Amino acid sequence: MAGVFDIDLETEDINTYFYCESVNRDSEKVGPECFELLTVLGKGAYGKVFQVRKVQGAQMGKIFAMKVLKKAKIVCNAKDTAHTRAEREILETVRHPFIVDLLYAFQTGGKLYLILECLSGKTELYYCCFCFYHQEGITSLCSFYLGEIILALGHLHSYGIIYRDLKPENIMLNHQGHIKLTDFGLCKESIHDGTVTHTFCGTIEYMAPEILTRSGHNRAVDWWSLGALMYDMMTGSPPFTAENRKKTIDKILKCKLNLPPYLTIDARDLIKKLLKKNPAQRLGSSKADSMDIQKHPFFRHINWDDLVNKRVEPPYKPQLHSDEDVSQFDTRFTRQTPVDSPDDSSLGPSAELAFAGFTYVAPSVLESLKEGFSFEPRTRPVRRHNSSPRTPISPLKFSPAGPFKSSMDREPDLFSPTSPPKVMVPAPLENGGASQPIRTPARNKKQKGHRR
Repeated sequence: MAGVFDIDLETEDINTYFYCESVNRDSEKVGPECFELLTVLGKGAYGKVFQVRKVQGAQMGKIFAMKVLKKAKIVCNAKDTAHTRAEREILETVRHPFIVDLLYAFQTGGKLYLILECLSGKTELYYCCFCFYHQEGITSLCSFYLGEIILALGHLHSYGIIYRDLKPENIMLNHQGHIKLTDFGLCKESIHDGTVTHTFCGTIEYMAPEILTRSGHNRAVDWWSLGALMYDMMTGSPPFTAENRKKTIDKILKCKLNLPPYLTIDARDLIKKLLKKNPAQRLGSSKADSMDIQKHPFFRHINWDDLVNKRVEPPYKPQLHSDEDVSQFDTRFTRQTPVDSPDDSSLGPSAELAFAGFTYVAPSVLESLKEGFSFEPRTRPVRRHNSSPRTPISPLKFSPAGPFKSSMDREPDLFSPTSPPKVMVPAPLENGGASQPIRTPARNKKQKGHRR
């Protein structure tokens, strides 16, 4: 399993507070009692991720992913607190078609809750490309997915945010087949032209040389990771791998890039330019940022305006039985009984200040409340999460799509790929009151059938 690192090597003042005024006073009050636990999707050092159904208020009946974090474990380390704050604030501020949506955020005495859109799975993209790496359709397949990733990264960069953890596990597909970037815990804010940071973080196989050498890095690290991801998608493994981390790092820093002969000329050229060890020579390192990459001949068939507005039909759509289908997620988690342990803990006043202003309700939810919107749940497919992109896989059985074509049902132009959109960022409000137990679905067949 690829290791994820986060070691702070720079001296900086870490502000661990959420500065927010209480607004949206008439918005929905949301807490743990508003959600019914359905399935465990994942588990980490700081908490769990559940598939849940909203059982109260606006969007009742809709399926979400609920990330639950334990405050006591987070506040032990100032850097962890800062990362948690950054993820919450970035998800509120940055709205984009190819970045996961945050719908709600709230807290209890001992826990933090993030309610996110439920997506199809963390390895679908890798499966799709790995199955077609030897076929002629791999170039058009990769250009579609890489194009959406480039637009998402470019959007983050326009806000001074670098991602720093691009890898297959953090790229998911929604029910339509479009990508969504997830997991913003290693992002760094306020990185504009001329600014660098020195934190040693990321996943080794996708980390840029300047992170490994601690020489200072900026947004160019995301384009190195894009090159490593592209290589991975088109060959089945990252460009530099070894039996241990030290040897992998040595390869990244010292070894020459080897490209398989079956890659097209344009694919080879793009990978070479993205995997330049000198960040100043790397494609995308100029002030033009993602625009330089979008102009590369590998993407000559991409209409960027159509792509960002999701008017290009995805080459593959996940096939799932229902919006609760978790058959594609790791059974080590999905077989567990979904339980959110009782929250009877409390932190000291100084520790609680670190999470002031955490509560949030998305503008789309507020609009639905104002307009008396009646929500009909949509299918939100999910799939298995492999622990590593190099885990052996079984080929999927589906036919490669033909040339990309515009969707019949055209959506309005929401974004322009050449300029950042204007976003409305509402300040969050705090929900008071004690925490309530989360409802867990009954396990007998009669109740299950009634729930459906």
